[in-house]
Amino acid sequence: MPPGLAALMRRAGDKDRKPPPVERWNPPFCGDLDIRIAADGSWSYMGSVIQREALVRLFASVLRKDEDGRTYLVTPVEKIGITVEDAPFVGAELYVDGDGEKRKLTLRTNVGDVVEIDRDHPLRFEKDPVNDGLKPYVLVRGRLEALLSRALLYELAELFEERQVDGRTELGVWSGGRFFAIEPETRSDGA
Repeated sequence: MPPGLAALMRRAGDKDRKPPPVERWNPPFCGDLDIRIAADGSWSYMGSVIQREALVRLFASVLRKDEDGRTYLVTPVEKIGITVEDAPFVGAELYVDGDGEKRKLTLRTNVGDVVEIDRDHPLRFEKDPVNDGLKPYVLVRGRLEALLSRALLYELAELFEERQVDGRTELGVWSGGRFFAIEPETRSDGA
């Protein structure tokens, strides 16, 4: 394992940690709880920021976003609705290995998930309605995504390249053997 990737894994914590199988659990809905995940990735309960990282990681391990678009804390016996302002996770660190079509991008989230951006963990872009900038998201698990921090967006932008497809130019980035294009309506350059 390259030293940079090994360091990223150490910062993520227990690399053998697997999230519980929340996708297979079907408990009854028990109502909503005043837990909020802010757009910056911070968690709060009844308006107070949850300071204990271990507690945030525990809650994050039992998160699930259902087909109804809502996010829940799920255990084998209960399902509790919470509020998520944007994405439940924030991309905290990006490891780049290789160039062009052979590039592999590995993302560490603020709650310790580590994923390679690829077919199973795609990268997508949205236009930020506040400033018309880009908001890059990576699918982490289930329907749960991480919004890349602004610093990671700048790192990613350094890797953008153009390619020709069916007579048109696409701008995007390679990872895991796939090209993740920025859709023209998302770009602020009007291309």
